Amino acid sequence: MPKADKVLVIGLDSTPHGLIFDEMTDRLPNFRRLMDAGRYGKLNSTIPAITIPAWSVMLTSKNPGRLGFYGFRNRKGYSYDEMWIANNNAVKEPRVWDVLGAAGKRSIAIGVPQTYPPKPLNGELVASFLTPDTTCEYTYPKELSAEIKDVVGGYMLDADDFRTEDKQRLLDDIRAMTEKRFKLVRHMMTTRPWDFFMFVEMGPDRIQHGFWKYHDPQHRLYRPGNPFENAIRDYYVALDREIGTVLDLLDERTAVLVVSDHGAQRMDGSICINDFLIQKNWLTLREPPPKVTRLKNLSVDWPKTKAWGWGGYVSRVFLNVKGREAQGAVEPSEYERTRDELIALFKSIPDDKGRPLRTQCFKPNEIYSLEHIEQAPDLIVYFDDLYWRATEDVGHDSIWSFETEIGPDDAMHAQHGMHILAWPGAKRGRNDKANLIDGAPTILDLLGVPVPKDMEGRSLAQ
Repeated sequence: MPKADKVLVIGLDSTPHGLIFDEMTDRLPNFRRLMDAGRYGKLNSTIPAITIPAWSVMLTSKNPGRLGFYGFRNRKGYSYDEMWIANNNAVKEPRVWDVLGAAGKRSIAIGVPQTYPPKPLNGELVASFLTPDTTCEYTYPKELSAEIKDVVGGYMLDADDFRTEDKQRLLDDIRAMTEKRFKLVRHMMTTRPWDFFMFVEMGPDRIQHGFWKYHDPQHRLYRPGNPFENAIRDYYVALDREIGTVLDLLDERTAVLVVSDHGAQRMDGSICINDFLIQKNWLTLREPPPKVTRLKNLSVDWPKTKAWGWGGYVSRVFLNVKGREAQGAVEPSEYERTRDELIALFKSIPDDKGRPLRTQCFKPNEIYSLEHIEQAPDLIVYFDDLYWRATEDVGHDSIWSFETEIGPDDAMHAQHGMHILAWPGAKRGRNDKANLIDGAPTILDLLGVPVPKDMEGRSLAQ
């Protein structure tokens, strides 16, 4: 028997649990309303804790090793410089709306990452921020785009150029994007039949990357009394009001899951991973760069190079293995010893003041099953529990940097996001043991649809 007639998932990209459950609870009556009606708490994300693969892990209940992608960009085979972007075509496993469609249930999905280019489903779909722009075919069915224009005017897939110093423009864009998204959500909820409805709002992620230094007294660039000190808090108050307008459209037989794909926290700095590897003689260039330069634009002496890294909120590190890479330098028999030696090196890196960092290094083959081994990095590195990011550019004055190659950025991802699950007859109280991979089984269980045996998560509605 189904536990609910319908399921609504409100996806809030990058929303931190502490902000919702501790710092701002008294100012968020609609979050509180859901918390009081069900279970809530921290939500363990994927490794790596980034938008892609996180949302697809949630919706397929398959780990990144089975999905075959580990971020927006992914290495092509064992190439040194070729890569591909993980869009909708990369998702080969059925997502929850595919399973529901086979059971005769209708779904609506709006703004869910990795849904461009759109594919058919039993329902309607509006693609996510990875869509180039709204002149592309970004809806299913394609005729839906004309209706969206009538409803909201110029639909905003994302807040463009959110890594900018024009903070007021960015703030205005984020607010406008969120208002348009919720306006569309209300329209679609009330004009279509649906059993499952999911939308993802990117506003939390964008405002945190743009404004965390103004918000967090622990951020190294925080200045008390700055003009944007309350920008993040005020945004969440407005977001709570928008959520309230959606909740008011539901009946008592609708289950609601509010979920973030990962959390957020301050950024303390960047570790220049390839500069470090050069210092330690793991990476060799044929000539040093005259200025800070992308590694892909430099001449690497591959036969003398044992490892190199990609940058981002997490670092993906690749070994140069004989017989695997074209100009390998690491003997296959030395692979594990070499990986362990590299882990010890990364964990030895202190911060710029000489204080130890709590760095974690993950071997993909040990944390999830690998069905696409050629896509996996050899190591996934979290510098200081994700308070420090990694920069892959080469030519810095030191291994510590306080700039990023992508523009102004104040926040890092955090391993734990948040969730609230309210359903008819729900158990109530705190639950900090939930995992993002539990999303699809939970949705299916609530709607009384059998959970496929190859899904890895478990229903949180038990």
